[in-house]
Amino acid sequence: MVSRVIPVDPFDLVIFGGTGDLARRKILPGLFRRFCAGQMPEGSQIIGAARSEMDDAEYRRMVSDAVAEFGGGRTCEAGTLDAFLDTVSYVTTDAKGDGGWVELNGKMRADTVRAFYFSVAPSLFGDLAERLHRFGLATPESRIVVEKPFGHDLESARALNATLAQHFHETQIYRIDHYLGKETVQNLMAVRFGNMLFEPLWNAQYVDHIQITVAETVGVGGRGGYYDKSGAMRDMVQNHLMQLLCLIAMEPPAKFEPDAVRDEKLKVIRALEPVDWHHIVRGQYGADENGPSYREDVEDPKSRTESFIAMKCHISNWRWAGTPFYLRTGKRLKARASEIAVVFKDAPHSIFGADAGRHRNVLAIRLQPNEGMTLDVTIKEPGPGGMRLVDVPLDMSFADALGPDAEEVPDAYERLIMDVIRGNQTLFMRGDEVEAAWAWTDPLIAGWQARNDVPKTYDPGSSGPEDALMLMHRDGRKWREVKA
Repeated sequence: MVSRVIPVDPFDLVIFGGTGDLARRKILPGLFRRFCAGQMPEGSQIIGAARSEMDDAEYRRMVSDAVAEFGGGRTCEAGTLDAFLDTVSYVTTDAKGDGGWVELNGKMRADTVRAFYFSVAPSLFGDLAERLHRFGLATPESRIVVEKPFGHDLESARALNATLAQHFHETQIYRIDHYLGKETVQNLMAVRFGNMLFEPLWNAQYVDHIQITVAETVGVGGRGGYYDKSGAMRDMVQNHLMQLLCLIAMEPPAKFEPDAVRDEKLKVIRALEPVDWHHIVRGQYGADENGPSYREDVEDPKSRTESFIAMKCHISNWRWAGTPFYLRTGKRLKARASEIAVVFKDAPHSIFGADAGRHRNVLAIRLQPNEGMTLDVTIKEPGPGGMRLVDVPLDMSFADALGPDAEEVPDAYERLIMDVIRGNQTLFMRGDEVEAAWAWTDPLIAGWQARNDVPKTYDPGSSGPEDALMLMHRDGRKWREVKA
């Protein structure tokens, strides 16, 4: 199986914050991989823009170092890196002043796709948007890419949307969530809507519950100052987990088109019920021999910000009435893993007796690591001595299915940046989606702040606080094991 590479049109891509961590780790190495794959056509150019004083040669050396360090060991034909670097240039630009904008405009070309990646703090989005128009860089077909966090709450998200709307139409704004660019997330829609096997069963009649887990082994590290003002709810649930929930729960769109898909996702968010306080568990990791505690990491011994959260949610619509969705995410857990598990109900009657045990089908979609899917099915345990049942997985990992071609599958940022150039917004959040997510999130945060809740301490390398396990045990269910 070989993935097809479809080149995009020639483009001018300006990366504001072009010397920053995101540009070095993800954006520039991703563009190099697309160049190696033949998807980035001749005549395209990449322009780094930031406050740092450097010339083209210095910036190209930085890009070369970034590709070497974060390029994933991708090997290309001799001279490919040099050819890629020939497409790269740099302009020292002041986001809040006038410096560099005339020079930057001089590099832009007519009749070429123009995209502007805002790899900067959200506080600079409005300044950049205003200057793109004032200095004549923006055209009616230009696109801007904005990174999370997109707002801190509903009020700030609305203000940010309004600021961008002063200068760009909604069809020009690409709010990026890299989780939606993962190959397995794409396959989730294909599995649901492309197979008669699953869609008739994708409802409350047959699904017992759904678990969505995003676990990390790292702590907050150098992000302590930012993270302590956000926490797991704002940092992960409001965006990443919410988007995964929407794709799992949404109705089939009429067509696989950007607004049709996003309309259905919005309906899911608006159908989410408020979460009872006793269905929410918040935690902070403690200290161990491998690292300090959360409160030590953020340098606040009285911090009440969560590094872990688990919750039980319900969606008020005909498809999912009565089916719980369990969400959890946290730092310093036992393994790095992102998984969606659709747990189907038991067979209504077992002909095999109590000795056979209880068995149920589980469709597990692994987002990281080792992207792929497994479907647990029940079979007879081999050997004589009666009917003993066991669950075995039907396993499809991309590494196994694609073989050597698995390395050629684009990562999330590669896919999403190419979608920006194509003008395809399917995998990007719309403004009303963002606001609806905050409208659901804000009351939950306000609730635990009003109650003055203190997060539960959990051991690093565990699965989170004991109370999170009880959240499931009270319902006669259990979390799937967090494992790589």
